[in-house]
Amino acid sequence: MGSVMLRKFAVFVLLLMACLPLAAQTDWIRTGTNLGVEKVRLAVPDFKTTASGSESLLTAFNTTLWNDLYQAGLFDLVSKSFNPVQAPGQPSEVNLAQWGGPPPNASMLAFGNLNVGGSEVTVQGWLYDVKNPQSPQVLGKQYKDGATVENARLIAHKFADEIIFRLGGGLPGIAETKIYFISNRTGHKEVWEMDYDGSNQKPVTHLGSIALSPRISPDNARVAFSWMSNGWEIGMYSNELGRLVSFPRFGGTNSAPAFSSDGTKLAFSSSRSGDPEIYTVDAVSGSGLKRLTDVKGPDTSPVWNPKTNSQIAFVSGRTGLPQIFTMDADGSNVQKMTDQGYAISPSWSPNGQFLAFAWIRHYGPGAPGAQDIYIMDVASHQWVQLTHDGGRNDFPSWSPDGRHIVFQSSRTGRDQIWSMLADGSQQTQLTNASGNSMPNWSLK
Repeated sequence: MGSVMLRKFAVFVLLLMACLPLAAQTDWIRTGTNLGVEKVRLAVPDFKTTASGSESLLTAFNTTLWNDLYQAGLFDLVSKSFNPVQAPGQPSEVNLAQWGGPPPNASMLAFGNLNVGGSEVTVQGWLYDVKNPQSPQVLGKQYKDGATVENARLIAHKFADEIIFRLGGGLPGIAETKIYFISNRTGHKEVWEMDYDGSNQKPVTHLGSIALSPRISPDNARVAFSWMSNGWEIGMYSNELGRLVSFPRFGGTNSAPAFSSDGTKLAFSSSRSGDPEIYTVDAVSGSGLKRLTDVKGPDTSPVWNPKTNSQIAFVSGRTGLPQIFTMDADGSNVQKMTDQGYAISPSWSPNGQFLAFAWIRHYGPGAPGAQDIYIMDVASHQWVQLTHDGGRNDFPSWSPDGRHIVFQSSRTGRDQIWSMLADGSQQTQLTNASGNSMPNWSLK
């Protein structure tokens, strides 16, 4: 009997040890990507209105605010079915005990009102700490704008970002950021843009050609991309002028441009010398061409460490199948990050701690495994798989708050743009029409 009990205890210990790495990984990722381990329980009842004819604006505002706060990944949102019957529209209508007790059991409460007068919409919003009855108000804001559905959405984005800033460790929210991507819905592969949540999708370029790999500058003023002109060239589009601006031609095939986070440099891949290598130039003038790599085998897909701009991650075939490497910004100190399978499309997190990339870990005829998105700690080379839903998952790009990743996936049959939290949860499809790929998240 003693030996049986000992064996059972040993099995229990082994099972416990097997579970620990998964829990540790979850905490490690959520902490390192600013998601935090514990979520704030937040109640967000629908905002109230006293104005007739404002139903469409109110619906757009309430839907957008809820979605923004849900997508933030920071909150345990109280189901609206748990809310008290009377939702407050202003501070005098708040009963903290009702919101802090069951069934809501909220820690924080966001509430307010929306009204339309003439051609103007006015929104008043508050954030209350339900557990602090002596001084509950954390935030109070008023917004005014033209009475349109789009402005109601914009106000909701602004209020959500205020809440996220105060409850999320002082990091700016992403509700007003943009995602740039490639779409073929006009018959050509053009650069498009959309809001972070997939709304307001519209074309940026009208080249009538093939554009690939769009990258938005840190100040949102320009979009760099590779396109088929007289050969594959680096194109530069000015958002301020609404047109292409001149940029040098370098000869050979030029692709995969990437801005440094200070906006001064542009890295890209060029075969101007025969073998695709990594180069840098001045991001505005295209002058000061500097070659960083000089090794047999293609080098492509450079991306800067946005924290320091002192390192560049890239893809190289110098050892056979494509793998992820890093190097200093002058081309020295080359380090291999992956050592198996087929690894491409690196993207550096805003804090410089992580690389996200696409990886087929077991590659070759008959080898199991799909192309999925992974996240790796740069210092330790620890990695975690984020997608598991089959198809080809590729081109990850980090949000500026480091809490989200946008990527392309063919899991529904054709390439579409998806977003997820940086721990792999809350995967959400953003595009549906035609084929959409190669997303890039704006820094602001």
